[in-house]
Amino acid sequence: MAPAAAFDAEAGATNGNGVSHGHGTKPGLTAVGDAGAAFVLESKGTWWHAGFHLTTAIVGPTVLTLPYALRGTGWALGLTLLSAMAAVTLYEYSLMSRVLDHCEARGRRHIRFRELAADVLGSGWMFYFVVTVQTTINTGVSIGAILLAADCLEIMYTSLAPHGPLKLYHFIIMVAVVLAFLSQLPSFHSLRHINFVSLLLSLGYTILVSAACIRAGLSKNAPVKDYSLSSSKSEQTFDAFLSISILASVFGNGILPEIQATLAPPAAGKMMKALVLCYSVVVFTFFLSSITGYWAFGSHVQSNVLKSLMPDSGPALAPTWLLGVAVLFVLLQLLAIGLVYSQVAYEIMEKSSADAAQGRFSRRNLVPRLLLRTLYLAFCALMAAMLPFFGDIVGVVGAIGFIPLDFVLPVLMYNMALAPPRRSPVFLANTAVMVVFAGVGAIGAFASIRKLALDADKFKLFSNNVVD
Repeated sequence: MAPAAAFDAEAGATNGNGVSHGHGTKPGLTAVGDAGAAFVLESKGTWWHAGFHLTTAIVGPTVLTLPYALRGTGWALGLTLLSAMAAVTLYEYSLMSRVLDHCEARGRRHIRFRELAADVLGSGWMFYFVVTVQTTINTGVSIGAILLAADCLEIMYTSLAPHGPLKLYHFIIMVAVVLAFLSQLPSFHSLRHINFVSLLLSLGYTILVSAACIRAGLSKNAPVKDYSLSSSKSEQTFDAFLSISILASVFGNGILPEIQATLAPPAAGKMMKALVLCYSVVVFTFFLSSITGYWAFGSHVQSNVLKSLMPDSGPALAPTWLLGVAVLFVLLQLLAIGLVYSQVAYEIMEKSSADAAQGRFSRRNLVPRLLLRTLYLAFCALMAAMLPFFGDIVGVVGAIGFIPLDFVLPVLMYNMALAPPRRSPVFLANTAVMVVFAGVGAIGAFASIRKLALDADKFKLFSNNVVD
């Protein structure tokens, strides 16, 4: 049996619903019988491994939507919001890591977001709220990764065979098969090399697409540069909050405790190094893609700047080889993203289905792992084929999912766990951030759902095209 080097609050005293009262497993002990901890969330990684995981969870092809986010705000407000979101999320993630370190120092090392929230906030319903929101986000990202990867394959295929017989759902099946094979890597930690390659891929396609945008902006075929906003004040407001929701989705991850769980104990202090590594990549990729994409296409930029570089009518605005390599890099990174965001689902399934007393690769554990993970990816593939307008839900996911988990709960848990004085600058700043983003989340959700309703006439189940 592989040693279970992770520690689970549920191994301690519970309230009958599996929610810890705070008497978790002490560092250095094994979470007995917890196959989710022993197999999926094994704690063997270094801080740079955690940095690779974090970068894959945050820096993805969604960076190509950032010029579109600026389109709804304009230069000044857009870059201000982008900078503020980067600073706030780095602050929030550092607070959450400190809460995890605080609990570990007191003998309760939490490896799951849901258990951390329930322990710190002392509420059983918080356990179910977090697991519901987190599972919805992770499944949604997995569906989106499959859909967008299939779309990349279709783009490459149609460029080679414009009238070929293959449809979008064929490529969805191909992507799902590859992910089903890769999903048999047993633990989050085993993805460290894949996620290092993912980090390099994100740098690669960001540089390529930004270079293409600069070339397109300087070419004679470039659209007229128009950076004006909507003439309607109400439309400007809705567009601004939609942009904030997109930014929340781009910066969010919702799985920081599970990533910190992969660190070899003691984990204290290591996550800050991982965050510095991650945000070095974040600042470079997010600002470069935002500025070059919006500069080149202005208010005409599409929700994915690659589509602006490859317009439906007229010649491509960048060399075919460059766009092809960028699309290939995006495709490969989407596989890594799909794997990362599936880990919470795998941990939940394995906690119930596997036997930690037997070997990770024993028949008793191998067969359920193969079956359940394959069925999970088959479900995600079915949803991707049935709902090819999934990209239009990104703003809703950001407002309803990422904002509570990544913007509200970290500051609330810090105030509860470390209890800074109520009149201290830290407490007041945390409270202000919580209130502001709770309001932003509510308004952003409304704006995102409104856009979803306005685009409803474009939606068609099992369509062969991804709705922009």
